Amino acid sequence: MNDPQFNRRKFIKETVTTAAGIMVLSALPNALPAEAGIVTKAPGIQIKGSSTANPAAPRIRFSVIGLNHGHINSQVEAVIRGGGELVSFYAKEPDLAAAFQKRYPQAKQAKTEKEILENKAIQLVVSASIPNERAPLGVRVMRSGKDFMVDKPGITTLEQLAEVRKVQKETKRIYSIMYSERLENRATVKAGELVKAGAIGKVIQTIGLGPHRMNPKSRPEWFFDKEKFGGIICDIASHQFDQYLFFTGSTQAEIVASQVGNFNHPQYPKFEDFGDTMLRGNGGPGYIRVDWFTPDGLKSWGDGRLTILGTEGFIEIRKNIDIAGREGGNHLFLTDQKETRYVDCKDTELPYGKQLVDDIVNRTETAMTQEHCFLATELALKAQKQAQKISIKV
Repeated sequence: MNDPQFNRRKFIKETVTTAAGIMVLSALPNALPAEAGIVTKAPGIQIKGSSTANPAAPRIRFSVIGLNHGHINSQVEAVIRGGGELVSFYAKEPDLAAAFQKRYPQAKQAKTEKEILENKAIQLVVSASIPNERAPLGVRVMRSGKDFMVDKPGITTLEQLAEVRKVQKETKRIYSIMYSERLENRATVKAGELVKAGAIGKVIQTIGLGPHRMNPKSRPEWFFDKEKFGGIICDIASHQFDQYLFFTGSTQAEIVASQVGNFNHPQYPKFEDFGDTMLRGNGGPGYIRVDWFTPDGLKSWGDGRLTILGTEGFIEIRKNIDIAGREGGNHLFLTDQKETRYVDCKDTELPYGKQLVDDIVNRTETAMTQEHCFLATELALKAQKQAQKISIKV
């Protein structure tokens, strides 16, 4: 049967009941096909799952500079899954370098950053350095003729963003920020498939919640300095701005209101433990809240949630934990005009690493458009800069 509506319903039914064998669509927010299974301008999108235990055959060589956040491990593993060969790394801190070398013995420790930047055989540099050092490093990387993939926040000021945009335009290199709450979360990837298939009609709003556990004793000094981490909205909420743009398809947006506070950590006067934002764009409105108040009684560092409201239903994602009792993370609930269903996402493929390597090889934008990457960051930076400081008695 060739009826498009029948095909759409069939896809949704199979996705919900089997949660496996589905084609992963491109992450291009403005080039998403209406029917699942149709992929345009996106080489290598249909992929099989893999881990670093079974990586794709190497297609690029990459190095790491900056190990200051543990996200570096998932960044590296995404590139290896996608076909990257890790050849070297550099870090100023001996303890961080030793731990990384133990985890990735195949990587040679470089003596200087310059050694990596001047190596013409390296095509990509991956970094999770101190946040306010990331954009200047990215500029140096792009000017050395290499692409750059960085942990969020990839940029901490509007001035840095202007410089990064200028150099990226001049060099035509890729500056990719790994918004891992979407790109490395199976339930969020699955939600993208369902939304593109029309499971909840037209998306009209997203609500993104990003609670985190503090664990102050395990945090480095820079973690508590706003100048270095950029502020709570710039830092944590960059994930939620990325998801807002992706799911609403917005290409333009503005901050309606934002606020930040340090409600319960006066011993860290340069820190923020709460922030929220209202925004609206040409694809719909959104709301974001982030905080550092996850209690120790939760069996996860945070009950991250995403609600996607559509004209014909809604999707709620519980990213890290289902407090109703299901084990693990990646929980997706879909409610439409007929019923509410739980979707198992454990077999959903994570396409970002392969797409990024494809883009490096083919000079394409299948993992994420450069404009989407920068717009998500611009919104986070503007919301941070405009935020009213509030206080309450706790």
